[in-house]
Amino acid sequence: MPREVRERQMLDAAVVGFARHGYQAASMDDIAEEAGVSKPLVYLYLKSKEDLFTACLRRERAALVEAVRGGTQERDVTAEQQLWKGLCAFFAHTAARPDGWAVLHRAATQGEPFAREVAGMRAEITELVRLLLSRAATDAGCDSEFAEREVSGLAHAMVGAAESLAEWANAREGDAPSAKETAATLMNFCWTGLGRMTEGARWSPHR
Repeated sequence: MPREVRERQMLDAAVVGFARHGYQAASMDDIAEEAGVSKPLVYLYLKSKEDLFTACLRRERAALVEAVRGGTQERDVTAEQQLWKGLCAFFAHTAARPDGWAVLHRAATQGEPFAREVAGMRAEITELVRLLLSRAATDAGCDSEFAEREVSGLAHAMVGAAESLAEWANAREGDAPSAKETAATLMNFCWTGLGRMTEGARWSPHR
């Protein structure tokens, strides 16, 4: 069997094991059995449990970022529509690969170097969202001060909310919403407020 096929089998099995049991509790024996190979072969290919987990994170990170970028690539549409399509792609991907998302979402609690991999993924997606929000603010006629001061924070908030919603949606099992329904929930929560902000409205605790 070609090496890349064998490695893919090992990574597939490892993602299931790490999602089900967590990094510390996952068994290399169980992962090897799930992959249909011997444990020495897993170590031959991927050196250590840490290297195996890192390889899983990098594969799942690349797949998720690629899915989100692909969702936002449609030309000749508004930034709002690009963001909507990107969110739909994000939630479709996390729903289709729940084990991969579980591994990514929980890896930050495992310390370095795993947290660094997750932070890199989050930074890539947040920058993409920031660019779309900045473009939307500019299209709405907002001044540059608004864009510079608030768009970055809004992007971080939106990505954090998306991650939390993906975890919530995947946990609902038989009652899981569709990717579009989850994306609409986030757009209703975030975009309606953003629309009012671009019109000059601001919330105040002294109302």
